[in-house]
Amino acid sequence: MGQTGMNVSEIGFGCGNVGGLLIRGSHEDQVKAVARAMELGINYFDTASSYGDGQSETNLGKVLRELNAPVYVGTKYRLFADDDSDIKGGVVRSVEASLSRMGRDNVDLIQLHNRVGSERDLSRDVLSVEDVLGEVKEAVQTLRSQGKITHWGLTGVGETPALHRIADSGAMQTIQTVYSLLNPSAAAEVGAEFDMPNYDKLIDRAAAAEMGVIGIRVLAAGALAGFEQRHPMAAPSVGPIGSGRDYAQDLGRSADFRFLVDEGYVDDLVEASLRFVLGNPSVSTAMVGYSSVDHLEQAVKCAAKGPLPGEALAKLPAVWGRYSGG
Repeated sequence: MGQTGMNVSEIGFGCGNVGGLLIRGSHEDQVKAVARAMELGINYFDTASSYGDGQSETNLGKVLRELNAPVYVGTKYRLFADDDSDIKGGVVRSVEASLSRMGRDNVDLIQLHNRVGSERDLSRDVLSVEDVLGEVKEAVQTLRSQGKITHWGLTGVGETPALHRIADSGAMQTIQTVYSLLNPSAAAEVGAEFDMPNYDKLIDRAAAAEMGVIGIRVLAAGALAGFEQRHPMAAPSVGPIGSGRDYAQDLGRSADFRFLVDEGYVDDLVEASLRFVLGNPSVSTAMVGYSSVDHLEQAVKCAAKGPLPGEALAKLPAVWGRYSGG
C-alpha cells in the first residue's frame, strides 16, 4: 500500500453500514465472517467512527481480540462544527475515542472522513486543503509520535482540484478513491459533460505520489449487483457517493454493463465490477461491504479470476459516453 510497508490483500473487509454485518450482525456471525476472511487471505479491515455511531469499531475490536487476529486495521475520524476552533484537537479526540471503542493502543491506518474543498465549512462536512495540510497533518504527526497510529490518509471525496492538491503534496500516505464501472473517472478519461463527479484521474495523481490507493464504492453501494432487493442485513437505503443522483439511477445504469455477462466475459455484474477495479495495478485494495459470509466467498472467487480481458475493457468507454446531461 504505497510507501506504508503494509502488504494488504487485494480485497478488503468493509465494516460499514452498506453491508452491515459488523454493525447489525450477531456476534457469532461476526466472528465466523472475520475468521473466514482471514482463512481466505483477507488481512485489511476498514471501519470508521461514524459507522453505526461507533458500533462497528466496538464490534470489530471485540472480534479481533477474541480471534487474536494478526491483521491490519484502518478507521476514520470526522470533524464537526464543534471542532471549528480546534481542528488539531478534534482529530486527536476523535482518534483517541476510536481507539477506546476498539480496545486498542494503536491503529495501523487513520483516515480523514470529511470532504475536502477550497474553503472550510464544517456545517457541510468540509475541510479546506489548508486545514488538511496544516492542523490535520500536525495532529496525525502528534498521534504517530505517541504511538497511537502508524499511517495516515484520507477519503478522497469533495472538490477534485482540492483532492489533487493534497495528492500532489505528498502529505498523506493513502487515499480512499471512488472507482467503479459506473464512475471510472479516477483512472479513465470521461467526457466534459460527464454527469457524475469527475475525479480527473485522481488514482494516477496518487500513484505518482506513491500513495496507497483504496478503492471504495466499487459496487456503488450494491447497485452494481443489478438487483433491487437488498439483503436483510444491508442498509435498506443508501445515498450515492461519487456516482449518480440517487441509488435508483445507479441501479438502472447497472443494466448498461449487462453485456459483459451476456457476451460471456463474466458470470455476473459483481464479478465484472470487482475484476474491473482490481485490474488497475495502482489500486492497493478494493473495499467490499458484506452482509453474509456468502458475500465474502463470492468476492474472493471473483478476484481470483484476474482482470477483465482487454476486449471487454475496450467496450466500456462507449457506455461511459452515454453519461452526460443526466
